[in-house]
Amino acid sequence: MGYLLALAGTALFSSKAIFVKLAYAENPDALLVLTWRMIFALPFFAAVGIHALVLRRRTGQVALGMPMIVRILMLGVFGYVAMILDFEGLVHVSAGLERLVLFTYPVFLILIAAAFFGARITAGNLVAAGVSYAGLALVFIADIPDGGSNVPLGTLLVLGSALSFAIYQLWATGMIGHVGSVLFTALALTGTSLASLAHFFILRSPSELAVSPRYLLLAALTGVLATVVPSFMINAGMARIGAQPTAMISMVSPLLTIYLAVLALNESFTLIDGFGTALVVGGMGYDAWAGLRRQPTQAIDS
Repeated sequence: MGYLLALAGTALFSSKAIFVKLAYAENPDALLVLTWRMIFALPFFAAVGIHALVLRRRTGQVALGMPMIVRILMLGVFGYVAMILDFEGLVHVSAGLERLVLFTYPVFLILIAAAFFGARITAGNLVAAGVSYAGLALVFIADIPDGGSNVPLGTLLVLGSALSFAIYQLWATGMIGHVGSVLFTALALTGTSLASLAHFFILRSPSELAVSPRYLLLAALTGVLATVVPSFMINAGMARIGAQPTAMISMVSPLLTIYLAVLALNESFTLIDGFGTALVVGGMGYDAWAGLRRQPTQAIDS
């Protein structure tokens, strides 16, 4: 069940870019679709967060103080930076390239940990990063004819999202261990949702939220099916099988996104794309496998 939950959650997360690109066909406005995504997601995350806080108090666990709650909410606000950069990048690049670029965020994790926390960069880390970015370069070059001059901009934006997400993960590690993954996820994404709404209403008027029923359906699918549901499915799977096996299962994420993009968006997938994708997934997969060998499997408290 743990493996099935993790795989299903990964598959649903992989559909996010597909729903967003379909919405962009009607209106390529990153802030608009992200705002609607979080409008649909916010009630679920807020409800789960409140329930988890009440349950924590009823079961006699140490109460979560307001300073910690505020810290997690603020981390969610920072997480919004990663989201908006990702959605802006998706305006300019294919869903497949976006997923591959995001998939290399562990390289930033390694570099940041080495620069600021004294972590050691191994030869395996360097090989994995080199192989992955060589593959990414191939897919990038293959995408330029379809995307034109916007592909470099979109790729840089998604790289910025990957960097932001790496910082977010490093910052979040201690908090997750303290409060549990479910409560952390609910509070952090509540903060992200509130940041999204604040950003929209500072820059736009409420009338600009008007969209078609089709667009609304795609936003709802992005917010619920590709955000809320997989967040808790992966948490539940991780609680059963541990963090490292869950990370290994996530290796299929780019492949699922590419398959869905070809199927639903008619995105091209050439031999060069295939070779580049194999290098990216292989490089990151090798690094994750090496990490599995170095660390004991530990379940995340849910």
